[in-house]
Amino acid sequence: MKTYSPQKLAFYLGLSLTSLTILFVVAFSLLDFSLWVYLALILFYFAIIYSLIVYIMREYVDHKIEPLYKIIRKIPVEGKKLKKRGDQVDLVSTARQEVEEWAKNQTQEITRLKDLERYRKDFVGNVSHELKTPIFNIQGYILTLLEGGIDDPKVNKLYLKRTEKSIDRMISIVEDLESITKLESGELKLKYETFDLVKLVDDVIEMEHMMAGERKIQLLFDRPEKPVKVHADKKRIMEVMTNLVVNGIKYGNRKGYVKISFYDLKHNLMIEVADNGLGIDSKHLPRIFERFYRADKSRSREQGGTGLGLSIVKHIIEAHEQTINVKSAVDEGTTFTFTLEKAK
Repeated sequence: MKTYSPQKLAFYLGLSLTSLTILFVVAFSLLDFSLWVYLALILFYFAIIYSLIVYIMREYVDHKIEPLYKIIRKIPVEGKKLKKRGDQVDLVSTARQEVEEWAKNQTQEITRLKDLERYRKDFVGNVSHELKTPIFNIQGYILTLLEGGIDDPKVNKLYLKRTEKSIDRMISIVEDLESITKLESGELKLKYETFDLVKLVDDVIEMEHMMAGERKIQLLFDRPEKPVKVHADKKRIMEVMTNLVVNGIKYGNRKGYVKISFYDLKHNLMIEVADNGLGIDSKHLPRIFERFYRADKSRSREQGGTGLGLSIVKHIIEAHEQTINVKSAVDEGTTFTFTLEKAK
């Protein structure tokens, strides 16, 4: 149907109604009908007028709304025509609701894409920065050796060890990124087994005892009297516990503590790793599990690490279809809590 402006549509509609009215007036004045015939003609006149208005409004409204529906419902422009609806008020109302919903969804999608773009830029910048430091270090050490340092016994071995340390850091970053990618894609399959979580925590404390001793930090464990069996990937949960405990040691106050506790949640077990260290400002908490994100960049780099530990922790817990949360306050400490499925 050809598109008409509201003014033209009103003109043609008025012209049609006027012509029909004149026709019926002339017919009534020239012809002598009985009362029943007059009533029948009046009803017939009303039916024609009603049908004419409905037809024009239906065609006009559908013609205006159809392209909008095709966009919202992703119907090809040259595809099927929309089914006509008898109730035009319902058609307009439905169109309005769908347009509002579509606009809302598009706004959310734009916001999501902007967030992804910001995250991409941050990620690329962080990766570049993390890799740049060891690369420049390696370059500096090698140039020093090439310029004669290799012949100096006091320099060559020292610089080769420093080069190895920088290479190890690069390898750690790449391996951690690979682990996250595999966890996100589902390529890394979890190896579920039933094991004693108490024994696993004891092993983690034993491994990190020396680091904690150097910073005079106590490793406390609210140890249950009986074994606590969970159903999970033991190797990955060991990685989670180690990351959280080491994190607490690195950012804890000297002569502080890192405490591990268990809480029974019927079908699940909640594990809490708390410290009384520096704490994290609330504005940083929503991003604390992002790759390379550091609340205190200068202190974080001093402590070493790849900046991927908490991101790996989150991905491992979510791969187990469980949750992890963090609460923290500056100068009061940080508490991480996550859940695991109890063994049946």
